[in-house]
Amino acid sequence: MAARLLGGLVLALVSLGAAAGEVENLRLWAAPDHARLVFDLATPTRAEVFSLDNPRRLVIDLDDSRMKADVEGLDLTGSAIGRIRTGVRDGNGLRVVLELEREVEPRHFTLQPNDQYGHRLVVDLEYPGESAVEDPIDPIEAMIREQEIAAKRAQAQADLGGGAAAPEPESALQRAQPHPRRDIIIAIDAGHGGEDPGAIGPSGTREKDVVLAIAKRLQERVNAAEGFRAVMIRDSDYYVGLRQRTRIAREQKADFFVSIHADAFTSSRPNGSSVYALSQRGATSETAQWLAESENRADLIGGVDGSLSLKDKDEVLRGVLLDLTMTATLNDSLAIGGQVLDRLGGVNRLHKSRVEQAGFVVLKSPDIPSLLVETGFISNPDEERRLRDPGHQRGLARAIFAGIEAHFRTNPPPASLLAWQRDHGRSTAGNEYRIQPGDTLSEIAARHDVPVRRLKQANELNGDVIRVGQVLRIPRS
Repeated sequence: MAARLLGGLVLALVSLGAAAGEVENLRLWAAPDHARLVFDLATPTRAEVFSLDNPRRLVIDLDDSRMKADVEGLDLTGSAIGRIRTGVRDGNGLRVVLELEREVEPRHFTLQPNDQYGHRLVVDLEYPGESAVEDPIDPIEAMIREQEIAAKRAQAQADLGGGAAAPEPESALQRAQPHPRRDIIIAIDAGHGGEDPGAIGPSGTREKDVVLAIAKRLQERVNAAEGFRAVMIRDSDYYVGLRQRTRIAREQKADFFVSIHADAFTSSRPNGSSVYALSQRGATSETAQWLAESENRADLIGGVDGSLSLKDKDEVLRGVLLDLTMTATLNDSLAIGGQVLDRLGGVNRLHKSRVEQAGFVVLKSPDIPSLLVETGFISNPDEERRLRDPGHQRGLARAIFAGIEAHFRTNPPPASLLAWQRDHGRSTAGNEYRIQPGDTLSEIAARHDVPVRRLKQANELNGDVIRVGQVLRIPRS
């Protein structure tokens, strides 16, 4: 009897030990503006996270847990963490202490199991005031770009009709300014990253790896072209939330946003490249709908559900302005998408012969034309092999940029180098005038006997700013 009781006690102790949670692995990703530490857990575990000062530390307490992972083997390079210490807390709990090398704003959340991972605790260390990109836009260039964006918004408000826009004075006396010849900024978004591997091919190829490789090759093409500059939404293996990706593009005053993917479908048969623009009403095919849903679900990894803020606008006006801006932006997106799709057809089979539309969150930026490029289906064994090939990656990058470049050479932003090159040196027709130093819109209008308002309407000018060398079309009286 005593032996049976003793055996039962031993089994109970063993069961209690087995019930204790384990941290099976630790993973760390470092980004320019944050670091992410992920705890792989054997079972769901309650966690408490708090900061300590002098010295600066972050404490992570996990109930009824023990550390199985190799903490010493974790690469801390590029993160805010100088050292990680662990210890027992209250007998059966686990305390993890991060010794910090800089100020951080911590946040944490849990993730449910998926196809790749089990239960996870995610601890983000965000760096106050840091840019999310390695090489942020120059402040002067940002100011010029902001003027252009403000002019477009003013035009959208004027398009509301009637008295929606304040009447403009007939006097426009601002002297012509030097042409800034700014670069056209292309935001390049490599899908997924970090905790989110994206789709995984039959041979184990991870989407996040191949699209980053293609994105970097596209970055090289953009930066090598005169008058263009690339901004990378992520330039190494870390995760960026879907809405954060478009926020970064807006903060960097991007003229265009392209998101690179290599997704999968439920079968291995689909193959070929596709180009997607935003759809405000559904999707144009079953595949587009399925892809949009699978991509949008990935934002759960970010632990947030942000949205565009337009709180400074009246609710009704906000909706109309957003719709007008989105419509104009969508038209540009579809035009650029057609150019990109044509070029992609020269390096890969096309999955669809026209630009598709779907409700991708990453495309929902009202003031930046945006495309999502599916470079191929990683679920197809042949395309998985090609997507790993550096030569094929270069071909895809070359085709994507060729389409973007073709659009902007035909439709350059007014303050861009490409606009200056288009106007500089070419002869002017009888109904055109090249702006000279010291000119004002009022003087030009008077010289050609045309009202200032008509001159501005004919040249889609939403303010009084004009540039030396800019060519204006003179409307007939």
